[in-house]
Amino acid sequence: MFELNCPSCQAPLTATDKNLRCPAGHSFDAARQGYWNLLLAHQKRSKDPGDNADMVAARNSFLALEHYRPLSDSLNRLAGESLTCRDNLRILDMGCGEGYYTSRLQEYLSNSGPETAQSTFQLAGLDISKHAVKAACRRNKAITWLVASGANMPVADGSVDLLTVAFSRLMPEEFARVLNADGHLIIAYPGDRHLQQLREIIYKDVRTSGFTPSAVLGDAFTEVSEQQVIYDFELKSQTEIQQLLAMTPHGWRIKQDVRDTLSQLPALTLTLDVRLAVFRRSGDS
Repeated sequence: MFELNCPSCQAPLTATDKNLRCPAGHSFDAARQGYWNLLLAHQKRSKDPGDNADMVAARNSFLALEHYRPLSDSLNRLAGESLTCRDNLRILDMGCGEGYYTSRLQEYLSNSGPETAQSTFQLAGLDISKHAVKAACRRNKAITWLVASGANMPVADGSVDLLTVAFSRLMPEEFARVLNADGHLIIAYPGDRHLQQLREIIYKDVRTSGFTPSAVLGDAFTEVSEQQVIYDFELKSQTEIQQLLAMTPHGWRIKQDVRDTLSQLPALTLTLDVRLAVFRRSGDS
């Protein structure tokens, strides 16, 4: 079992088949679908935080087309290289969404990961969206799925060997807290050319973000390496175009005239440009 802390008092949680309980008596039952809901009411900024059901459904449908599979493959290989060959490795995917990347990582490490295939490991996926985690449960039962806040992860201090964060908010203090001394952090974030063709249709002035994770992580982490994953892929129908729009922030900002333009396109070729950056805690060897 993953080392989980009580979200109410931060004491260790002890698991039974369908229940988690801390020494203070705080108790959490497993949801019918199999996940643990450890998101407290005061940690929510809205009644239904995170991605809603429609966004999750669109992302599920789009990712099933496997346009992002090469990115997932690169992330899996990098994760395997970052893990040492020993028993009881703990891996956490923060902001796991509907579990596409998490599930493919679990399958890779179980079946074809280099040294890690000979190691035992536990993998957990955490997201604030209950709709996303429900979808993740349907995808893979071999993973511990958590509805929780990434800013207050119910995970024991220093218990994680590898933390993966794909297209999610960075929280350096919390990341440093859960990682052990030998742990690594892998961040996937958009490069300057990511979905450039779509952005050029939506926005009059397309600017580069200038984002670098090291600037956000500050002194808490030291960068080990970074690689670029870049390739073109084609959306072959209006259905695929609309699915992509529904799963990205760009789709929320479209004006009606731009939406009309996009609705007339029979196909659309796009560039995937994602950076995979590996970090370790500063001061650790």
